Amino acid sequence: MSQDTGREMGGYRSYITGYVIALVLSAASFWVAMGGALSGWSVFAVLAVLALVQILVHLKFFLHLGLKTEKGRFDMLTLAFTTLVLVMVVGLSVWIIYASNAVMMG
Repeated sequence: MSQDTGREMGGYRSYITGYVIALVLSAASFWVAMGGALSGWSVFAVLAVLALVQILVHLKFFLHLGLKTEKGRFDMLTLAFTTLVLVMVVGLSVWIIYASNAVMMG
């Protein structure tokens, strides 16, 4: 049995690093939302950036998705296609509901 150096997929070091980064990002999000230092759209923008970084951390450290191997590239392409389909389904559903509401209300 080989010794885990943290570079292998699923190594403890990878999970601990991801967990610590995720905790820091979560604490930063709470601080931005509750701190009152920012207001309006700036809070939304900072929270959106922190959320995107949080997603990337989860993809890298917990799901072990990357672009270095052929399987990793295929997994990322599958994830991108799934995300595109979900955004289209949700976005078009909201558009249809909004348009239906506009027609029915006058």
